Amino acid sequence: MATAREIMSAGAECIGEDESVLAAAKKMTELGVGALPICGNDDRLKGMLTDRDIVVKVLGAGRDPGTTTAGQLAQDEAVTIGADDDTGEILRTMTDHKVRRLPVIDGHRLVGVVAQADVARALPDPQVGDLLKALSRD
Repeated sequence: MATAREIMSAGAECIGEDESVLAAAKKMTELGVGALPICGNDDRLKGMLTDRDIVVKVLGAGRDPGTTTAGQLAQDEAVTIGADDDTGEILRTMTDHKVRRLPVIDGHRLVGVVAQADVARALPDPQVGDLLKALSRD
């Protein structure tokens, strides 16, 4: 079985916990991505910020994206996968937590992100179908 390190998109860029959501949106646009890991001042992962979070939790709630920080939107605990965890663990984690992107950590250091598309390329069709079905359920 492949590991997270083998199928991840390496070199994930973070948005700092003290940076504005507006800065995060600009960074997402520049990178052509829909999510960014939120990294703390202590160099630890604090969560993931998605384009949907920006729309729903900031713009839709009438908050100012220029003064709202990425850290204010971080979840209690980030759902992650270890760099050497296999695709079975990736599938379980994505399914259990209903997430489409998993930050990949090596120790406490962010080394990449495994997205649903990465999993789809690495796994046989039946397993991909099971993942899509699980993530699509309410």
